[in-house]
Amino acid sequence: MKKTAVVLFMLVFISVFLRSKVTHIRIFFPDGESIIADLAKTEEERTQGLMFRNTLNDDQGMLFVFEQEGLYSFWMKNMNFAIDILWLDRQKRIVHLEHNVPPCKKEPCPSYAPLVPAKYVLEIKAGNIEKRKLKMYERIDFIL
Repeated sequence: MKKTAVVLFMLVFISVFLRSKVTHIRIFFPDGESIIADLAKTEEERTQGLMFRNTLNDDQGMLFVFEQEGLYSFWMKNMNFAIDILWLDRQKRIVHLEHNVPPCKKEPCPSYAPLVPAKYVLEIKAGNIEKRKLKMYERIDFIL
């Protein structure tokens, strides 16, 4: 019995430890296609986002994960390319879309925010909302 409890404890500990170190995640779209997204779970990672990167391929993105739903705004300061932005609720349904958001070339930079609370924000290459025919309230799948 003690041996089983120790093994279970170790498995849970390892699982939690590995999950906290995950830096990428596969995102599945309603069309059956998927991308690999960088995870931004900490305040520092969310602040850095995609700033200073030179490109973002069709099969790449960034998923911002927040502790709770909220009206999280984003801007394009220090960005080198346009992106599409999707806000997702806790059920991973699209609750707001911004198409082809351009980099900010001059301050003050505009902010982009949803009208309803979101728990996740997914940034993908500009044009992919249209290419994938993504619509409001469609579900985006991933496992954290």
